[in-house]
Amino acid sequence: MMNRREFCKKAMIVVGGIALPLAALEVFNPKRLQAEKEGRGKVRWAFLVDTQKCVGCGFCVKACKIENEIPYDANVTRTWVERYVITRDGTTHIDSPKGARDGFTTMKIDQNKEGMLDISSADIEKAFFVPKLCNQCDNPPCVQVCPVGATYQTADGVVLVDRTWCIGCGYCIMGCPYSVRFFHPVYHVAEKCNFCYHRISQGMKTACVDACPFGARRIGNLRDPDDPVTKIIMTERVNVLKEEYGTKPQVFYLGFSKEVK
Repeated sequence: MMNRREFCKKAMIVVGGIALPLAALEVFNPKRLQAEKEGRGKVRWAFLVDTQKCVGCGFCVKACKIENEIPYDANVTRTWVERYVITRDGTTHIDSPKGARDGFTTMKIDQNKEGMLDISSADIEKAFFVPKLCNQCDNPPCVQVCPVGATYQTADGVVLVDRTWCIGCGYCIMGCPYSVRFFHPVYHVAEKCNFCYHRISQGMKTACVDACPFGARRIGNLRDPDDPVTKIIMTERVNVLKEEYGTKPQVFYLGFSKEVK
């Protein structure tokens, strides 16, 4: 377990922008999951994202906001979709207007304060969409740094936030290397995706999985070898984000590209 001194040091590295060796695009080794099954419970929730199926429609983001009481017009969301546009000169452009709540209605890239960037279709080498959400890490730094125990991990691996305990210190938000946490604009406590735990614990799918018309999002039980999601993760070429941090993320990606951050 990372102690507080080590955490602060790592957090400063991230915030300070010091370069670290990146291994985010190394192919995930499923043998590691096989070894981790021993001595665990019967359920370990994991998420599978197929970037080749995502069209950036934003239905998942809408559904998540409605399901989880995130103000519809607030510029925060538990899950979002990023658009990657790579031009022929090797430049990568990334945007996610309103988290892609309304999809991508224009070919122009939203550069926030810098305005909209119009890129000629002839200059585009490739373009794709990448959904993102909490990675429900096996080794979650957000749990380690919470001083009051408001952020905790369930037996089946999902990291939750107890709104009644959270004091809004923001340590967990700073400690997450994936930037998936934010302050809830109404409750003023730490907020993030929890895999719709109130749904999956009752045998239902997450709101975003239900809303995706193209099957780009799927959730499954890694402890069940017959689970379709588990079969894909164990047999196909999958990646995880920022594996070098040692957090052991449980969101797996199919069709990943080296430009994804």
